[in-house]
Amino acid sequence: SDSGSDSEDSSLSDSELQEAFARGALKPGLNVVLEERPKRRNDADGLKQCLAEFRQQLAWVERLDVTLGPVADPVSQSASASDAVDPENDFQREMSFYRQAQAAVLEALPRLRKLQVPTRRPDDYFAEMAKSDQQMQKIRQKLKSKQEAMERSEKAKQLRAMRKYGKKVQVEVLQRRQKEKKNMLNAVKKYQKGLSDKLDFLDEEQTSSQGNKKGNASQRTKKGPNAKRRYKNQKFGFGGKKKGSKWNTKESFNDVSSFQSKVAHNKGPGKGGRGGKGGKKALNKRPGKRARQKMKNRAR
Repeated sequence: SDSGSDSEDSSLSDSELQEAFARGALKPGLNVVLEERPKRRNDADGLKQCLAEFRQQLAWVERLDVTLGPVADPVSQSASASDAVDPENDFQREMSFYRQAQAAVLEALPRLRKLQVPTRRPDDYFAEMAKSDQQMQKIRQKLKSKQEAMERSEKAKQLRAMRKYGKKVQVEVLQRRQKEKKNMLNAVKKYQKGLSDKLDFLDEEQTSSQGNKKGNASQRTKKGPNAKRRYKNQKFGFGGKKKGSKWNTKESFNDVSSFQSKVAHNKGPGKGGRGGKGGKKALNKRPGKRARQKMKNRAR
């Protein structure tokens, strides 16, 4: 029965416990009766005495005390004491502190400027830091290591991107070459089977080879001969074709404009006939190389 009553008492609300305590139904030992709290009192005389002890007859620039109310609310444009601030509302409470500090700043800054007191920290202001130099050195090293790691990571990303782009270009070039080779083989097969009478693939190959030759020739002409070769060309000339310069050609064989029958048959003055100047010597003279070649060509 005792355990059941304990469980019932534990499940009771605060108001029920207070009523039970007033009736004296609560068992001793479970609750501690607190002594009566002291009453609050406003000792104005004592506060004024403390204030008089704290107050010192110093200039305002030494005290810098400002007692003001909150600045006007920009929304409601009012700063009266009737604007009640709920102390349980964090936002209203912090805004009241902010407005009061803002009013103090607006009042104190003009007075400080009037007294020619600087209100901004100079550029060369030196203040000792709360952390030691060793701790700051560790922080600098840590920041430097982080920055170097970020730079290495960025460089690695760039290298990967460049490699990826290079592989992509290489794959595209190989695919294009394979495609061109496949198209040429298909064209050759069609031509062999008689399905097509076009030889465009040969023209494309020739144009490509000619383009390469022209490129090489242009490179050679751009490079030009060296100084020694230029000097010899200027001194001796460029020469000409030496080997086979006296060989007969089809054009020279067909050209008979310079042929003279009297000279060819030894009938000219001093060279013809038996009574001539030459006599048997002229008849026994061996024909020249060009004449022998003409005779051979006619015999054919």
